[in-house]
Amino acid sequence: FGRNRCMGSFHSREKKSSMAGKVVIEASAKHTATLIFLHGLGDTGHGWASTLAEIRPAYVKLICPTAPVMPVTLNAGFRMPSWFDLRSLSLTEPEDEAGIKSAAKNVHLLIEEEEKAGIPSNRIVLGGFSQGGALALYSAFEYKKQLGGVVALSCWLPLRQLFPIAALGNKETRILQCHGDSDPVVPLHWGQESYKMMKTFAPNSNFKTYMGLSHSSSTEVIFKVILYCGLKEIKLIWSIYCDQIPKKNFRVITLHFSKCIFGKIFFL
Repeated sequence: FGRNRCMGSFHSREKKSSMAGKVVIEASAKHTATLIFLHGLGDTGHGWASTLAEIRPAYVKLICPTAPVMPVTLNAGFRMPSWFDLRSLSLTEPEDEAGIKSAAKNVHLLIEEEEKAGIPSNRIVLGGFSQGGALALYSAFEYKKQLGGVVALSCWLPLRQLFPIAALGNKETRILQCHGDSDPVVPLHWGQESYKMMKTFAPNSNFKTYMGLSHSSSTEVIFKVILYCGLKEIKLIWSIYCDQIPKKNFRVITLHFSKCIFGKIFFL
């Protein structure tokens, strides 16, 4: 579950939130949009900050909060950063409903802080990986104001039995789910079942399966996610351009395209 660390400002615990802290990387240009990204079980906000900082546009502020440390039933009660308790790897077993709802309220506080700072809710994108992606989906549907988008990687929608009645908002918001077909931790069918159910009340949901991808991510996978979201004409230009550039320059070109396309997806 570990990820590369990133140098960023670390904010201590807020009075009204149970989050352990957050990595905040300010926009390098005029701040007009915000990305809030939630890590997976056992990770911290530092784990995703470096990768995401590379691909976000200059006007986007990045917030990667860290979950509180708590005993996790699935891991024999071992204490680790976790957004809520995970009790089993079965979709039919009872979930930590109180913990999920409490965690969503803390995510809403982060969104509201950005709104108070002058960023409209439709300029705020919520994302996450694994358990963090699950919380991002639930938090988005429980938030009444429209968000700019939701990116949910290798995850599922928790408390599915409460939907669609529980969906208070963001039923028209763009949602992208991505999942590897070789994921041994969160099975592909978890994501697929969530998507099928979400599509009945959130028509702008999209699902992308990655061949050979396990329960992991990398800079390259994030790039693929961004390119998948891009316009067809952008992807055509990209495919032609990649055939003409030396391998040693591939990362530089990829970063450039990722920043451009990421901005076109959610923030224009």
